[in-house]
Amino acid sequence: MSAADAVELALPFTGRWLVQNSPAARVPSHGTTLFGTSHAIDFVPVGEDGRSAPRTLRSVFGTERPESFIGFGRPILAPASGEVVSVLDGESDHVARRSVIALLGYALSQPSRVRRGASAIAGNHVVIRVGGALVLLAHLRRGSIRVRPGQRVTAGDVLGECGNSGNSTEPHVHVQASESFGRNARGIPLVFTSAAGARRVPENGEIVVA
Repeated sequence: MSAADAVELALPFTGRWLVQNSPAARVPSHGTTLFGTSHAIDFVPVGEDGRSAPRTLRSVFGTERPESFIGFGRPILAPASGEVVSVLDGESDHVARRSVIALLGYALSQPSRVRRGASAIAGNHVVIRVGGALVLLAHLRRGSIRVRPGQRVTAGDVLGECGNSGNSTEPHVHVQASESFGRNARGIPLVFTSAAGARRVPENGEIVVA
């Protein structure tokens, strides 16, 4: 699938967000093609200092409350107009993990989440049909989703809030497009359009401002 087939989206938020796991660096961007994630991208909300939360002893040696992160609860917007086809809410926002010790233990539990399927990976989420693609916004905050299946949304509408549900180590939003969400679903490239009309995929480590 070529870049010409990419799904064109707006950034689904406002403020400052750090880019991680960008398909501009590699495909598959998250190291796997499972569940249509080959061209997925992650955005982590950060402050003026570029940090998602202050560094403390807990961030070095243990786990952290998601509420301590600057972006927890920040609005997540529809990146394009389309029809909501799937919603999941009610998954808990679990503790965040930035320490090596906490991340190691979490990595060891990854296979169990994969066995549980796409919803266990995505956590609370919204799926929008945009043309022939299904656009997923994942890891939303429990109880924050404001849309329902069958509803039409316009780019910029509030869908929910940034959370830490599903396969997430700190509050962020995961965005992807795919043909379906089965285990072997094929991912579709994304491209983001700025207010000035520029079309590009943000790079890893870049801070985007919307």
